[in-house]
Amino acid sequence: MIIDKITNLTANAIKSLYNIDIDKSQIAVQTTRQDIEGDFTVVVFPFTKFSKKKPAETAQEIGENIFPAYSEIESFNVVNGFLNFVMKKSFWTSLMINNCWSQNYGHKIVNDENKILIEFSSPNTNKPLHLGHVRNNLIGESVSNILTAAGKKVIKVNLVNDRGIHICKSMIAWQKWGEGKTPESTETKGDHLVGDCYVDFDKHYKEEIKDLMDTGMPEEEAKANAPLMQETREMLQQWEAGNEEILSLWSKMNSWVYDGFDKTYKRLGISFDKIYYESQTYLLGKKIVEEALEKNILTRDDDNSVWIDLTSDGLDRKLLLRKDGTSVYITQDLGTAILRHEDFNPNKMIYVVGNEQIYHFDVLKLTLKHLGYNWADSIFHLSYGMVELTTGKMKSREGTVVDADDLMDEMYDSALLIINEQGRANVADAENLANIVGLAALKYFILKVDPKKQMLFDPSESIDFNGNTGPFIQYTHARICSLLDKADLDISNYNLSKDFCNYNESELNILKTLHEFPYVLDKAANDFSPALIANYVYELSKQYNKFYQEVNVLREENVELKMMRLLLSKFTANVIKNGMKLLGIEVPNRM
Repeated sequence: MIIDKITNLTANAIKSLYNIDIDKSQIAVQTTRQDIEGDFTVVVFPFTKFSKKKPAETAQEIGENIFPAYSEIESFNVVNGFLNFVMKKSFWTSLMINNCWSQNYGHKIVNDENKILIEFSSPNTNKPLHLGHVRNNLIGESVSNILTAAGKKVIKVNLVNDRGIHICKSMIAWQKWGEGKTPESTETKGDHLVGDCYVDFDKHYKEEIKDLMDTGMPEEEAKANAPLMQETREMLQQWEAGNEEILSLWSKMNSWVYDGFDKTYKRLGISFDKIYYESQTYLLGKKIVEEALEKNILTRDDDNSVWIDLTSDGLDRKLLLRKDGTSVYITQDLGTAILRHEDFNPNKMIYVVGNEQIYHFDVLKLTLKHLGYNWADSIFHLSYGMVELTTGKMKSREGTVVDADDLMDEMYDSALLIINEQGRANVADAENLANIVGLAALKYFILKVDPKKQMLFDPSESIDFNGNTGPFIQYTHARICSLLDKADLDISNYNLSKDFCNYNESELNILKTLHEFPYVLDKAANDFSPALIANYVYELSKQYNKFYQEVNVLREENVELKMMRLLLSKFTANVIKNGMKLLGIEVPNRM
């Protein structure tokens, strides 16, 4: 790639001119600003300490050294100490000819030795997936796609939180008020049915708290002594003790939830290479804690609870086992991390979890290191901000969160309404197109925001066919496909001359943007940021639409010029499709 080439030539020039072996990471090559003549710019200021000359003189010397060494350079100039190279038009022609048919332009061959394990989703089996899970899943799936395209061997895993006191709450509620209902008898998705049980528990639990407080009991004491909470704690202890009746109910209700999750994952386009279950990993975590306790790495308090002291690391004491011997989240995370490392021996383990858990992962890494697992440094917490709706609640079964299924239904309905109003598809195709467009609107709007930032999801803005939206990009791709279908030339068998140089400004701008895609992909992989891909594809789509409005493609009389524009269109369409695929978004050929 050209930036790599110029970087190498710059390093060679510094060696030749100043007898310095410079680390190439110190050489910055970037796209030239639009108000300056040039295509690529080398920042020269760091090299003046080698040349002992002014920036402009240093840039001139380096430019004169590089220019004869690379035949694709048309000319160079120096502006305020920046070295700018102008590429020959034939360079851009070669870029287009060599890559316009590639479905994987910018992708690298996967290196099986560079393994990255990425955990995302991590739902609880006491409620359906909600809007927060949607962002988590979309980030996890897209980052996995991007890392794979960047040449990493990616293992996608999910940790299902299928045990604990929150699960017991749904079980208690079903026993007391469920009336034997099943997903089949109620024609309800299993995760929604169990989620309704969880809501029932919370309603009755709050009533018990109020009744106790009315007797004068303080709120915290009332929460702890409410009969429902005492029953739930007892159920958890019996579950961990292996009570067959409780385990049978737990297994039945969890199976309902898994079936519901699978339907939601399939609709979202989410998949995993392996699913771990907390019920299968917490025992390993407890065993590890007990072994560390014997080695005096941990301490047991007078009430029988087990702790690790991290005050010397700048944190505090962390509970690892409750006084009744039951485990906490960190316990199963210890077991899961160790199990995963044994299963896959990854170079890096990425956890896609909300930014409210930053402290938790600091504790996890430090605890593993204290326990002697030096690979703990490979753990990376890919934290993301909360997502909320600008329009208030859509349909919500719990009254506090928005279910993923409801959200996708709403996006589908909105897309179908627009498609029917605008006559974008016949009746047979409208429903399928609405599903594709609705999901694109949802996914793109969420992924275009940097994961680290909090965001507001606006359903009406996301479904707009104009602006920085998924449907706008889909429409641009469909427009290009329609253009290529209407062309009366077979571009697949046409050999455009490598010396072709008849480009206008908008055509060159598109080619320059297309050239940037591999670099954007690399940066997105390094930063774990789908937003870089999303906003790149939007900018490319904007540029193409500007080009489409400014020039005539199909009625162009110059056959070679017409062919160039069709090849440019094909190249653009493939990169749009490629980029959107990395985001998990389908782009239809017709809209």
